[in-house]
Amino acid sequence: MKLETKCIQAGYEPKNGESRMIPIIQSTTFKYDTGEDMGKLFDLEASGYFYTRLQNPTNDMVAAKITALEGGTAGMLTSSGQAANFYAVFNLAGCGDHVVASTAIYGGTFNLFSVTMKRMGIEFTFVDPDCSDEELEAAFKENTKCVFGETIANPALTVFDIERFAKAAHDHGVPLIIDNTFATPVNCRPFEWGADIVTHSTTKYMDGHDATVGGAIIDSGRFDWMAHKDKFPGLTTPDDSYHGVTYAERFGNEGAFITKATAQLMRDFGSIPSPMNAYLLNLGLESLAVRMQRHCENGQKAAEFLESDPHVAWINYPGLPSSRYYERAKKYMPNGTCGVISFGVKGGRKAAETFMSHLKVAMIATHVADAHTCVLHPASTTHRQMNDEELAAAGVSPDLVRLSVGIENIDDIIEDLKQALKATE
Repeated sequence: MKLETKCIQAGYEPKNGESRMIPIIQSTTFKYDTGEDMGKLFDLEASGYFYTRLQNPTNDMVAAKITALEGGTAGMLTSSGQAANFYAVFNLAGCGDHVVASTAIYGGTFNLFSVTMKRMGIEFTFVDPDCSDEELEAAFKENTKCVFGETIANPALTVFDIERFAKAAHDHGVPLIIDNTFATPVNCRPFEWGADIVTHSTTKYMDGHDATVGGAIIDSGRFDWMAHKDKFPGLTTPDDSYHGVTYAERFGNEGAFITKATAQLMRDFGSIPSPMNAYLLNLGLESLAVRMQRHCENGQKAAEFLESDPHVAWINYPGLPSSRYYERAKKYMPNGTCGVISFGVKGGRKAAETFMSHLKVAMIATHVADAHTCVLHPASTTHRQMNDEELAAAGVSPDLVRLSVGIENIDDIIEDLKQALKATE
């Protein structure tokens, strides 16, 4: 099936007389005829469900759809994008381990890595995504367990060189994890460029309607864990906390990573989405392909307008030929990038605040990447935990305005931007 068809049909095949839509299995537990039947589930010798904190049929159907869209072999849903990124890294790295990460990532993810996971004893080295080969090589250590980056950074809009970082990761025997939230599998499938694991904040374009918070982790099934047995004992040696199972041996490259994340991390942390949220996410996924096309069309036209407006000091949008990431975006995302634009208003922070207060169609909101056009000033909101040096490293200047272009009529969006910019005079 083509991607547009997978958006509608992947993940669930109703049998004769069954619900056409994915059913909502709103139950915490599941009944079995014998204790032996349930015991096989606990021993991972049979497939099925016993407690929704670990797995739920509705959630798994939606995860299967996202897995199909990304071209992976196994996937899981989480309660948020933050949970997805935490699980994806923590599934590989623990106290005393090291991770290489891009500086150009979402502020919440940066804080998760640099503060919270640092307190867990995991060391992170942050590298400029446009660093030299020598700088990238120097970032790796003997105890490095993975590399992390974002396809399109939020809000810097840096386009990550997936192929280059995948090669560097593989040269050091570790996987590359890519947060593909902004591009979505409609515009970029990182596995095709060498990435090994993909994460999403499904809260954004996948949901698309500002209705549910969620996340997803998808495994490509291509990283050979047993070939790097000493680096990943959690996957390649018996798990004493789960009946001595060795995930890489029992489930192979295709299923080891997600099974471990489910049996260990979801069991212990419980960051599971409700089945109702998964159902709503699926409704968003069904229209993802058509919405992304409209987001990209509107985003391109809005960016072209902003670039020509005299009140705009600078603009960053990968679809503009003036962008330093234009050619890289064409390589990885030839059909469009996203609907998010970063720009600065002449007059700095005060002018940016005036601009935002005069908008009528666009809403001031923490959210991004949904059907509504919205704006945000990251330095004072999502990235406020960063100092000026960290802001600069993440590509977030104090005057940066993040504009998320929705799927309204583009003429209305541009007229709104025009009158709000004029108010800054």
